[in-house]
Amino acid sequence: MAYSKISNKTQDKDIKYLSKDYNSFRDQLIEFAEVYFPNNFNDFSEGNPGMMFMEMAAYVGDVLSYYTDTQLKESLLLLAQEKENLFNLAYAMGYKPKVTDASSVNLELFQLIPSKGSNQNYAPDFNYSLKINPNSIFTSTEGPSFYINNQVDFQVSSSFNPTEISIYQYDSSNNPEYYLLKKVTNAISGETKEQQFNIGNAEAFKTITLFDTNIISIESIIDSDGNEYYEVPYLAQDIIFEEVENTGANDPELLGFNGETPFLLKTIKSSRRFVTRFKDNNQLEIQFGAGNSNKADEQIVPNPDNIGLGIKDGRSKLNVAYDPSNFLMTKAYGQVPANTTLTITYVVGGGIESNVNANTITEVNTLLTSNNANLNNNLLDFVRGSVAVNNVEAAKGGGDGDSIEEIRENTMAQFATQQRTVTKNDYIIRTLSMPSKFGRVAKAYIVQDDQISPLTTEFNRIRNPLALNLYTLGYDNNKKLSILNKATKTNLATYLEQFRMLTDAVNIKNGFIINFAIDFEITVFPNYNNNEIVLNCISELQDYFNIDKWQINQPIIEAEVANLITTVKGVQSLEKLTFTNKSGTSSGYSQYKYDFKGATKRGVIYPALDPSIFEVKYPNTDIKGRVTTY
Repeated sequence: MAYSKISNKTQDKDIKYLSKDYNSFRDQLIEFAEVYFPNNFNDFSEGNPGMMFMEMAAYVGDVLSYYTDTQLKESLLLLAQEKENLFNLAYAMGYKPKVTDASSVNLELFQLIPSKGSNQNYAPDFNYSLKINPNSIFTSTEGPSFYINNQVDFQVSSSFNPTEISIYQYDSSNNPEYYLLKKVTNAISGETKEQQFNIGNAEAFKTITLFDTNIISIESIIDSDGNEYYEVPYLAQDIIFEEVENTGANDPELLGFNGETPFLLKTIKSSRRFVTRFKDNNQLEIQFGAGNSNKADEQIVPNPDNIGLGIKDGRSKLNVAYDPSNFLMTKAYGQVPANTTLTITYVVGGGIESNVNANTITEVNTLLTSNNANLNNNLLDFVRGSVAVNNVEAAKGGGDGDSIEEIRENTMAQFATQQRTVTKNDYIIRTLSMPSKFGRVAKAYIVQDDQISPLTTEFNRIRNPLALNLYTLGYDNNKKLSILNKATKTNLATYLEQFRMLTDAVNIKNGFIINFAIDFEITVFPNYNNNEIVLNCISELQDYFNIDKWQINQPIIEAEVANLITTVKGVQSLEKLTFTNKSGTSSGYSQYKYDFKGATKRGVIYPALDPSIFEVKYPNTDIKGRVTTY
């Protein structure tokens, strides 16, 4: 039998890849047939069945091109439009989108307590003072509920948590019978809910989804054995930051500062942890770790450093092959719950509707506890019934979560910083953003660590590139600058530990306070009241030197102060303006003396070389003015 030789040689065909739509695909197919199949197909009329197949191929090409372009765009943060894809991109880049924004508001809380004493020596009986525990609920007449994060103790008064006291009622002898206590605390919109999930056999990276939408936060996850699971940014993180009350049991050395610093920030290491992700339907998905063995990790994946040392759970040799997938069974990514019941407590709420009007949060839905036992029950019931709440301002901040563009922009901003403190501003922002329950930092300033050279003049300093000096200050009970207590500094060091660069050593130091007084003389236009104009000038200066507006190492510009005075209506001219240092702890001022004249260069009063801040501590008495007459 004879066989014909079949050539393997094929003609190279010119294929164009620029077509993207139906018409382009159709025209290119026709051109392709005309060039390479002129004898086989030459009827390109609409009625030819061959054209039907060409147009169907063009249709398929158009659809595939569309989906290819769309999938590419949806994989890019700048171009994605689908909410699910944006969520996934955001989580991959370290940003957790918000599906609801909770409003916040300052609540005024009141209670009555009886008086004690006699013979004109009357005082509030704080034995009847009450405590309002965290997560207590307060309801608005407009519907939304609000809860508090911090405990409210009417017996405690400090710069962090002051208590206002006033006489509420006198008895028939005109002696104080009841005192009114007032405290102010921040509340967040939302209500607490609870769900239980029965978990069977261990399942690596187990996920569960909560039924509710618009979840603000997870408060706790506890299994049936009492073990608590902690939320982390990613499952590989095993260091957990936990807040504990500042008590003698937790830290006896810092107990003395619990008035200003009621909570301590501690670090713990836990294998029980989880991460959360929102789905595109606004439901929250909770994912646990992969560790599904009660054995020590080194029994599952041996540590080469421990081979032959004879330590517990170590291996004597590595003469067998280990399955690399065993790594997922360890607790490196956390312990997965198994054969237990999880109780999940969370907060839902927020939204536009949570921006309630002023004077609408009036209902107290909480259990009130007393500080002491063995009290008169009838009087205690009366005191509990006297508790009232009100919001003098409207709640603000509630919203419907991140929009598409907000997710995009916030993700890019988050990725740029990656939860790190790199620049000076990063450190300052992180310092000032520490939750106030760990202590309030009012002012912060950071510089590279340096020391005076022992071999040269004091202006020649040796820089330490691996250390930073963070200068901080706080407020006292009267909102005057003061140094931070030890407990607050300890909390701040712990708080910054999770953000600082590995090579950065941060030294937390006290900023220097320079107190001063102002004296001025002015002339006034005719027909103006001299005293009134002077008081107006003093009022403007008090506002200008309001300590909220001043930062560490900010200079005083004399021309700005002078212009402030001369622009007051009725002032004809400024005749004299002097700044004088006020010092001495016996008089209530800072201990530091400062030469204002020597520090003034070309109309600018510069702060000290060491980071310092100017403060008019007593503006009602340290700002004086007068009218000069000729």
